[in-house]
Amino acid sequence: MAFLWKRLLGTIPSLLGVIVVTFLLSHALPGDPAAYFAGPAANAASIAEVRTKLGLDQPLPVQFLRYVGDLAHGDLGNSLTTGQAVTTDLLQRLPASLELTFYALVFAVALAIPMGVWAATKPDSLVDHLCRASVSVAAAFPTFFVGLLLVYIFYFLLDIAPEPVGRLNEILYTAPPHVTGAYTLDALIAGDFATFRACLAQLVLPAISLGLFALAPIARITRASMLQALGSDFTRTARAGGLPRGKILITYAFRNALLPVSNVLGMVFSFLLGSNVLIEQVYGWQGIGAYAVTAVLASDYAAVQGFVLMMAVLYVLLNLLVDLLGTVIDPRVRFEA
Repeated sequence: MAFLWKRLLGTIPSLLGVIVVTFLLSHALPGDPAAYFAGPAANAASIAEVRTKLGLDQPLPVQFLRYVGDLAHGDLGNSLTTGQAVTTDLLQRLPASLELTFYALVFAVALAIPMGVWAATKPDSLVDHLCRASVSVAAAFPTFFVGLLLVYIFYFLLDIAPEPVGRLNEILYTAPPHVTGAYTLDALIAGDFATFRACLAQLVLPAISLGLFALAPIARITRASMLQALGSDFTRTARAGGLPRGKILITYAFRNALLPVSNVLGMVFSFLLGSNVLIEQVYGWQGIGAYAVTAVLASDYAAVQGFVLMMAVLYVLLNLLVDLLGTVIDPRVRFEA
């Protein structure tokens, strides 16, 4: 419990810094939210009236104190673009982004970890060079380019992928009853396997587009951790004892390599969640990334601040979860900390 409280208290300065920086950066965005909210036909008087109503005519320190006071009451403000509370908008869209990020990470892990283990068992061989080159090339291309390329090949040319219309083609299927907000999970809970397959089909291309970018860090840390584990004393002792190669590889080497791999998985998940903005735009995915793009273009201060603050909180929570997972994988971490 002391370990948990120590980690939680350590996150407070980070969150305070995020609040200050987010407030200042959002107010540095180009454009005038009062002019956007007043409409294209507004004159200077009506824009000034809207600015006063929104409190944007006040000095920055006054606006910041009001913002912090609202945060203390759990109020992130109202979005100018949707007219709803920012908290409501984010909570409605967050499950879509989490679902996409989860499947992208599953795809990346399913490829990267076996490649990293395989490369570590044959260091400096042709297999090792091919694995490293493959993940480097996969991470070299921008995610939006990969997304557009996959749509062009598998939808326009081959016609084997569904139309990129978001999470579900609601002309053909009905969205499952809302339980978690993740369509695939909600469809399974409802027992609607046709909708589950349709949701999964919509996820394939965006998850691959996003997951390819995560191959390199996962594969590299897996390879490095496995090389260290395979060259350690306990592995050499296991070989000398005549244990089967598979048992040495999985039980001894891979298990000891899991801790650094799990640490990088938490960071990769956080990075993917924050960087899926372009993928959501390409595939019409209505997640928090698309919401953030709209907010930035409209200079919607409250929405931008809410998005960045939510991402910071999620990042902190994910790293806390990774730290707790590390104590399960290797209990010595708890005492070393």
